[in-house]
This record gives sequence, structure tokens and C-alpha cells, in this order.
Amino acid sequence: MGKAANAPVYRVLGGPTRGKVRAYGSPRSGSPQSGSPRSQDFPVSVIDVPSPVYRNQGKAYQNRILELVGALPNDRDFILAGNGQLTPGDAASVARTVETKHPLWFDEPCSHANIEAVRKVSGETVVPLGFGEAIDDPGVFQALLREALIDVVRPDIAIFGIGGARRVAALAEPYYVAVAPRHNGGPIGTAAAIHLAASIPNFFIQHVPVPAEEQDRAMRREIVSPALETNNGGFLDLTKSPGLGITVNETALEKYRAS
Repeated sequence: MGKAANAPVYRVLGGPTRGKVRAYGSPRSGSPQSGSPRSQDFPVSVIDVPSPVYRNQGKAYQNRILELVGALPNDRDFILAGNGQLTPGDAASVARTVETKHPLWFDEPCSHANIEAVRKVSGETVVPLGFGEAIDDPGVFQALLREALIDVVRPDIAIFGIGGARRVAALAEPYYVAVAPRHNGGPIGTAAAIHLAASIPNFFIQHVPVPAEEQDRAMRREIVSPALETNNGGFLDLTKSPGLGITVNETALEKYRAS
């Protein structure tokens, strides 16, 4: 439709709500060391909570998290990633531990499958909570929103697409809840994510799966032009070309497919 209208997708969807897209990155190749700050290229870090050894962690676990957060510069924003692996009690304790450090949000502190478990975490901390991993039904977001248990809605663009993610954002808007879409795909997905971000008023920040290795980053730049995943002071630039505003390099695709 964008190509037919000779306009960027975000204009087809009603025009841009912003001139640039705030972003943060995280490597998608390999497994980051548990508890380590990730993606120093963007001015927002992601800190994975250490994998719990027991169901109920003690003081040493909380001290370890404070140590990881304390390793960041004082003026650096961060997201604490629970990866859904903590019990509600541990998640609530961790959230209280980092309250004074002001994380942007606590991502997937526990499983979202049990509303009462999420309610326990939400009721015991002022830290914003974000959910979206593996959620493929807008009704799950709606239930969390109705119960005031979610502060950052994270629809996965690979699951919902641009249109579906916009509908999830519309569900969140009456509750004054921000949207930080999930994205773990390639550079074409990044292009789609940029248009999504530019077309919704309650957008917060966009995840970009920045690879850990430079050779993988170079591959992503070569596959699609222009190179949309370039960090520009913590932001991604909007494209002005029709459609998604990108050209896919078929030769590069073939080269990397063969390798």
C-alpha cells in the first residue's frame, strides 16, 4: 500500500507521531553472560537477573543485583530483564531492591500466565512492569491492562505485525500505558518496527536485536539498505522512501545463505 501510494508506511497509517525513534539494543547471537549489562552502543543497558539457583533467593542474590546495577554509570538508563524465570516472591523482592535505582522497567519479572502472581509483584513495588514475551493474544494484554498490572506493553512485531501491534497499542492508550515493542528478527523487521513506532502516539522505546559480533552487524547492514539500525544518539532515523523505505540486497542474501 505504501509503494502504491508512493509514501512511507507511517504516512499511510496517518502520519508520523514523532521525528525519530528512541531505541535500545541487545545481542541476539549467543547467550549473554547471566547478569551482565548488554549493548553498550545504545545509551540504555539491559541487565539480566542472575539465573536463580533456588526458588527463594536470599540476601546474597539481592546484593548481586545491586552490584550489577552499580556497575553502570550513574546517568545511564537500564532495563532489568527477569526473563520470566523468577517466582512472584523473588520478583517482588528484586523489584524493591532496584526501586531507588529507577529502572525504565522490570521486563518479564515472572510468568504472566497467573494474574494473581503478577498482582503480587505489582502490588509490592513502584517499579514499572513490562510483559509481552510469547504473548500472541491481545486479550492477555487487555486482561493485564484492566487489572492495572502492566506499565509497559510489549507486543512482538513478528507475532502481531504492524497492524496487530497498533491494535495492542490502541488497547493500552486509554490506560496511559506505554508501548515498547519486542523485536528479535532481522533488519527488515527493524524497518517495520520503525514505521510502527512512528505511527502510534503512546510509543516509548524500540528494542533492536543488535548482534554481539561486528561481522554479524555488518551482515545486517549489507542485507538491507539504507542501514536503519545505526544508533544516532540513542535514536533510529525515520525513512522517507515509499513503503518500508528499504531495498533488499538479493546478492547479499544469496552470499550469506551459501555461507
